[in-house]
Parts: sequence; structure tokens; C-alpha cells
Amino acid sequence: MRMGKFSGRTMLAVAASCLIVGILVTASLNLVPLSKATSGQLWSERRESGLFSASQVSNGKIWVRLAKELTPSVVNVNTTQVVKGRGRLRSPFGEDDPFNEFFKRFFGDAPRQFKSTSLGSGFIINRDGYILTNNHVVENATEISVKLSDAREFKAKVIGRDPKTDIALIKIEASNLPVIPFGDSEKLEVGEPVMAIGNPFGLNQTVTSGIVSAKGRFIGEGPYDNFIQTDASINRGNSGGPLLNINGEAVGINTAIFSPTGGSIGIGFAIPIDMAKEVLPQLKDRGSVTRGWLGVSIQAITPELAKTFGLKQASGALVSDVVDGSPAEKAGLKQGDVIVEFNGKKVKSSSELPHIVGGTSVGKEVVMKIIRDGEELPLQVKVGELKDEQLAALAPSSTKSKLGIDIQQLTPELSRRFGIKDDRGVVVTGVEPDSPGEAAGLQPGDLILDINRSKVTTVNQARRALEKARPDEPTVVLVKREGNTRYVVIRSEG
Repeated sequence: MRMGKFSGRTMLAVAASCLIVGILVTASLNLVPLSKATSGQLWSERRESGLFSASQVSNGKIWVRLAKELTPSVVNVNTTQVVKGRGRLRSPFGEDDPFNEFFKRFFGDAPRQFKSTSLGSGFIINRDGYILTNNHVVENATEISVKLSDAREFKAKVIGRDPKTDIALIKIEASNLPVIPFGDSEKLEVGEPVMAIGNPFGLNQTVTSGIVSAKGRFIGEGPYDNFIQTDASINRGNSGGPLLNINGEAVGINTAIFSPTGGSIGIGFAIPIDMAKEVLPQLKDRGSVTRGWLGVSIQAITPELAKTFGLKQASGALVSDVVDGSPAEKAGLKQGDVIVEFNGKKVKSSSELPHIVGGTSVGKEVVMKIIRDGEELPLQVKVGELKDEQLAALAPSSTKSKLGIDIQQLTPELSRRFGIKDDRGVVVTGVEPDSPGEAAGLQPGDLILDINRSKVTTVNQARRALEKARPDEPTVVLVKREGNTRYVVIRSEG
């Protein structure tokens, strides 16, 4: 199970605890049968008519009925890893034996191997033994054992893993297994009741309930963060288990929690099931996922940036850098452009673009709509292939600026001091305490690339650009730090 990067990564998962009042069902569940999977489809889905009807609402035991039907499809995933390390040979007669010094001097620390075990959850999505779980549950495992609700145990093999979304597909040699159908996480609404099933601390078939607290959460797990937040009671071992809606459909994969202590505080996260639908076919067929690549660095648009770039609202993805030779550069994309639509899909925020681009077929030519200097323009772009090392979507004369920063022309000496690989530019060498520059987050070693949309390569250019800036308006500076570029909005004093 994982904890969000608020407090470090650890294997955690989502369960929920909340009383649902006023929902009634008949004595028998009478769920509508699963729709048949289309040819070659790995999972099943319920028909629209699978929603509970008024005649099925009667006695308030909906979670009881769902638990009875669905817990047989949830499994315990037990993994073993071989960890290499070094250990010291010691006397069998205890720490006080004088021969311990002999072992230490002549043998030192000898290489050793240790076995580490961990527990997680998963759920069956296909009658022939395909199981969906988290990548971090099975990553680096040398052995995987799956225990079913009827106590049968099977050895499992990994069919495919996708570390970027933390999704994995494993398989056991069994047939006619009970499955959990997939729902539609896009239609999931905040406040909607949900149920989680898993194996916290090895306690098999633990069922908890709660509600959807929020959608589209970014918790710093990766470029494709789009988590469902639930007020789940999260504990170790739930990772990989299903988050279910009131129709008995999986709408998420329980994955992480926010916890400053390691225990549950009611903030849990699940991967939307729609994301799993996108990657599962590739995981089954080839064991990994190929994604589209644009070749840009992007950032969120604040109200201040929206005003500066002539936007009517703070939406879209602001381009802070374009990779040389990338599809974006070939399409004519520039720093300062705002991407508002890609392949017919609206880009409401910067966090949406990597997911949209990543889900686009490699080699496909699409139309990308941007805003440049206040005007909307269409650009034709041919999507590239994302590689592992890529991301989808700085003592001559010194001058003190009105922003409270010292800037100097970049020299080889300054490049070595700050670890800058560029050979020219204007670098920040000092930041005054309590200055506008410090408030904006500028640091010594930041390389200034442009000021208020004007490129800057010399101190004189930087000075002139700052002199032109109006005192009643914020200054927008494009800086480069540790290889990454970012626009910074600086408000002048007074």
C-alpha cells in the first residue's frame, strides 16, 4: 500500500467507513446479469438497466447484499522478494564472545540474501483467472501467491505492469471464477456512497463503506495522477482491492492514503477504473504500456498568469518549455503558449494534458488548439512515443533589481558554482529576505530566460525589461532550475 507523498511512500490501500442511511433493498438482491464482454475484452460491465429499481429498495441492507455477492471475487495477494544485503558473521556464543572481534577483523561483512514478504489485495475481472491489482503490490516480487475467499491458494504470474499508473495484471491457473464488473468512474459523483473490500493487515474479506469525497486529486504519485478521494479508513494490505459503487461495480482501485502518522485519518485515494480500462488491453497483449508524447513542460495557470497571457479564465496548460526535436517543436509550439484543446478534448487544467496525450495513439496526427498572444490558433501535431526517460506532457558586474534579487551574467565560474549546464544567460546570485523575489520563490542559481514575454540573455536586457514593467502590475519571469523551466509571477513592493 502507498501513502501519498505528503508523508512518504508505503504500501497502503483504500477502505471506507461511513453509515449510509435511507437506502433500502428487497430481501433478495436480484442484480441484473452482467453484460457480455465484447470480443476480446478482458472485463465485463453491467447494462444500464443494472441500476437498482424502486422494487429492489426495501430494507436498508444494500451493503450486506453487495458484500455477500462480491467478496468471493476479492483475493489476498501475498508476495515474496529476495533482498540482497551484507551481514557480519558472529560467534554462536553471544555478543560477549572474544571471537567476535576475530570474525569482524578477518571476515568483515559477508554478502547475504534476505526474504521479505508483503500483503496486498486484488480482484478477479475475468473468469479465467485474470486479477487486477496495484503495481506496487507485485513490483520486484520473486514469488506471488493468491488466496481466494474459499481458502484455495494459487501461484500467480505477472501478465503486465504499468508503474506510471500503478496498475498491474496478474493471472492464476483457474476457471469459472466469480468476477467483479467494471463501472464508469467518469460518472461517479462527489457524495456518492462507495464500498471497499480488501485484506488490511491480512484480515481477509474486510468490508468498509463511505462516500466519494472528491475527484481528480493530484497527490504527487506521478504525471497521471487523477485519484478518487474517499473518506476511507485505510490500512496496510488493502492496496489493489476494489472501490465499488451502489450497483456492485468497480469504480476504482484502492491505492493510497494521506496520513502523517501511518494510520487512517479518513483521506484515501483510488485509481479511477476508466484508467484501468485504457491500459489493460496493452498489459494483457504486450505486458507494458506505450504512450503518446508531445515534448513539453507545462504548469498550472493561476489568475495572475491568466491575466498576463490574455486569457478569459484560468484554464488550460501553460507551456514553460519545449523539447528540441520533439513533436511539439515540429508543430510550432512555443514557450508561453496555452494548450486549451488536444485531439478534440478540452484541456481544463495542466494535470489533464499528460493523461490526454498519453492516451493518444503513437503516430496519430491530431489538432491541438492553443492561445498565443490572446488569439486561439490550431496546430497540427504528430504524436510521438513516450520513452521512460521522458515526461508526457540559470564575476562580472552585478545589478540589484527592484524585485530584490541580484543578477549577473552567467560565467563558467557561476555555472560550476550553481551546476548550470547552459553557457549563457542571466543568473540570480542573491535574493533579499522579505523581498518580492523571495515571496515568489526565486533562489540563487535560477537562470532567467525571459521577463514579461521578452527573451533575456544579458544583464542589460534584463534591466531594460524590468524598467518597462509597470509598478501596478505583476512581473512574469521564466526561470530555469535544475533543468526544469517555470513561469513565476512576482508582485512589486508597494
